[in-house]
Amino acid sequence: MTSSLPTPSDRLEVLEAATLRLAETTPPMLSPEHRAAMDHVWAKAVQANPDLFDGPAVVCTATGYDGDTLVLSWAPVTYRHFALRRVPGAPRVSSVFVTIAQPIDAGGLVVGRMSASTAAPGRWQLPGGNVEPPVGTGVLDETELRSQACRELAEEVGVHATPKDLTLWAVTRGENGNIGVHYEAPPLPQQTVRERYEALVRAESAAGRTPELDRITVVDGAATRLADPQADYLEALLHRYQARTHE
Repeated sequence: MTSSLPTPSDRLEVLEAATLRLAETTPPMLSPEHRAAMDHVWAKAVQANPDLFDGPAVVCTATGYDGDTLVLSWAPVTYRHFALRRVPGAPRVSSVFVTIAQPIDAGGLVVGRMSASTAAPGRWQLPGGNVEPPVGTGVLDETELRSQACRELAEEVGVHATPKDLTLWAVTRGENGNIGVHYEAPPLPQQTVRERYEALVRAESAAGRTPELDRITVVDGAATRLADPQADYLEALLHRYQARTHE
């Protein structure tokens, strides 16, 4: 139950689903050699970018269907596990991330460029970020995904949405098998979004922090007018949005 969307790399799939269910599994087993190589690659990455933080993260271990429900199996890890992608022969590590498509009432979606202090400097993408495992006795379910998506929108753009306002828009599988869960928020005036983003930038700068997005813009069609690099899903989802708005 997948459908291909046009992308420059032709490696993106949309996993069609009416609903989404998450199931916790065990983290991938690593040999001592792979673990040592992972730690070595991570140490070099932190040396090059001291802002990197080995915080909690989630990897996708499998996907499947129960009727119209997409079942996403996941396991808790830390960010250093993504260094395995640079270790030959290591198990594949597929991240799970959320984004929010923030429409503008005049048409178009808000996209942002990652700042130099992030793990993907200069990359254009929808507001969002990697999913984190639940804290304590919390549960990672679709309600929690919506909450994390809202948090990313607030932290990156300064716009505050509520989980109940979000609509599940698309689920994608892209580079490295990464799973993106994409939500859509209610439209806002462009001036409102711009003012909230600028207020966020001022607050972050005053606190001595670098905003995660160093620029935002509105795109109403293909992403070709944006400079590379771009998130692997961006072109396809903009086509999806444009096709819907022109129906």
